[in-house]
Amino acid sequence: MKVNVISRSTDEYTKERSQDLQRVFRNFDPSIRTQEKAVEYVRACNAAKLEKIFARPFVGAMDGHIDSISCMAKNPNHLTRIFSGSMDGDIRLWDIASRRTVCQFPGHQGAVQGLAVSTDGRVLVSCGTDSTVRLWGVPVSTLLEEDVSSDKSAVPLETYVWKNAFRAVDHQWNFDRFATGGAGVDIWNHNRSAPEQSFEWGTDTVVSIKFNPGQPDILATSASDRSIAIYDLRMGKPAAKFIMRTRTNSISWNPMEPINFTAANEDSNCYSFDSRKLNEAKCVHKDHVSAVMDIDYSPTGREFVTGSYDRTVRIFQYNGGHSREIYHTKRMQRVFCVKFSCDASYVISGSDDTNLRLWKAKASEQLGVLLPREQKKHEYNEAVKNRYKHLPEVKRIVRHRHLPKPVYKAAATLREMTESRRKKHEKRKAHSAPGSIIEEPLRKRKIIKVE
Repeated sequence: MKVNVISRSTDEYTKERSQDLQRVFRNFDPSIRTQEKAVEYVRACNAAKLEKIFARPFVGAMDGHIDSISCMAKNPNHLTRIFSGSMDGDIRLWDIASRRTVCQFPGHQGAVQGLAVSTDGRVLVSCGTDSTVRLWGVPVSTLLEEDVSSDKSAVPLETYVWKNAFRAVDHQWNFDRFATGGAGVDIWNHNRSAPEQSFEWGTDTVVSIKFNPGQPDILATSASDRSIAIYDLRMGKPAAKFIMRTRTNSISWNPMEPINFTAANEDSNCYSFDSRKLNEAKCVHKDHVSAVMDIDYSPTGREFVTGSYDRTVRIFQYNGGHSREIYHTKRMQRVFCVKFSCDASYVISGSDDTNLRLWKAKASEQLGVLLPREQKKHEYNEAVKNRYKHLPEVKRIVRHRHLPKPVYKAAATLREMTESRRKKHEKRKAHSAPGSIIEEPLRKRKIIKVE
């Protein structure tokens, strides 16, 4: 004869400490839990609402510059250090943790237009409208350094004077070379006072330049003649070029998929391209209502941040057509440069009002050390939100954002203009001979010519 006995050990339900919660054992059999989906749906709605309640993205502002901030650069060898350059020629090294200036780099007589840091984090390269390229030694921080003083000033290691003003600079990965953009594309070495190579492809002023993180010999540039060009230093000549309808202000390569790059365009959109197929964009990222001035990818490669002339900062998924987050303040003016922190936790923006601002990459993220129980609760809320994200109520709560009135009105005007163009095209197509009007998607329509 078989006898079924229910046995429970006291260790399973006895609290280890008096502060512990009482353990509760639940049977997750679906036949017993008939209201499981309804309960989870309510939890998803509550999780989405709680995310809005706890959304406090702004961490703090870093002030010290006396003119507009024109460019920024991350130190790949130091998590909490970032460089900024302003229109009055001032360059500063900031400590993000204390939000104070660590060091200043005086010397430029005009606006600083580009900053780049070597891969080992020891050399800072700056260029500007005074037609000079300067190499600076980056001060080494130690664990014993407690007093962060802003009185320190650095002296340039090298100063190279050239014929034309510069608009952009970027450092090659793992090598001693860097590239500058201005009247043309020049490749420099740390130890030479003149460029090793120079490229010109019938372009006007080069406004942005970026080395590929996966293939260090490949770089992409954008110019004021609306062109985007890709150069291969091993070939010694340009590799590919295409022309868009409007100018591209900045370019950023995806660090996890280095064949793809995203261009921040003057028409308020961003366009993601595959460098092997340049006749159409992979994705069009919309939502800004004015020119997109700068773009930077997260180290994870899953999202990127953009700063715009409409005084907002937006975060996009790498394959998403619309932004997942928008940041703005009453005092923040036109945003000229943005960067993701090296750990993808924060976003730094530099704007026309002389301030750098520090934002959380996830607006409702809890700062500080989390208890295991808190961590599990956050993970559960994310999972249940993700499971019911397609339902109307959850989708509405997650997508809703409060916008500044000028941005809201400009977005409404933009939608009205787009709808008018669509109606006009439909009417023209209806009153034309069949096949005479070829319809092209937006990702192809914005590209005029591929060379």
